[in-house]
Amino acid sequence: MNRLSIVAVLGSGSESHAEKAVPLGEWLAREGVHLLTGGGGGVMEAASRAFHHVSPRKGLVIGILPGTVTDSGYAPRPGYPNPWVEIPIRTHLPKSGVAGTDPLSRNHLNVLSADVLIALPGSFGTASEVELALRYNRPLIAYLEGRDEIPNLADKVEMASDLEAVKGFVRDRLGR
Repeated sequence: MNRLSIVAVLGSGSESHAEKAVPLGEWLAREGVHLLTGGGGGVMEAASRAFHHVSPRKGLVIGILPGTVTDSGYAPRPGYPNPWVEIPIRTHLPKSGVAGTDPLSRNHLNVLSADVLIALPGSFGTASEVELALRYNRPLIAYLEGRDEIPNLADKVEMASDLEAVKGFVRDRLGR
């Protein structure tokens, strides 16, 4: 049995950037991969919803979720997972945002679990995932109009402003 590749979509947890996230999610579903996100709102939800609505499709929507362990047990972060996550992976890792590179952030799992990563506009959480992708030497492309759409985006991050270039990058890195 052939394993489906996993493509992570990174981006804002509050802004959907639907003009990019929706066509990207739909294309990934048709491309026959699994979609991995952090399972929250914004870009993550928009891409997940678009991916989920494609039929037929082979891949599933995977969400790696933040959470904490308390004296009374496991506590998920409110708002997680979004309704489109089909495989929720609950973690005990609470850190995110500016603390997204901390060892207690699920961002490490997001980055290391994906075969290819696509960063859409976002804030410090997205920036930390990009930083981790560079640290771990993971294939990453930023799907942006300008470098200022992710804080402190390193010059060495490959960037594309059109979906066709993103498709080419993903297919090349997946050997398609």
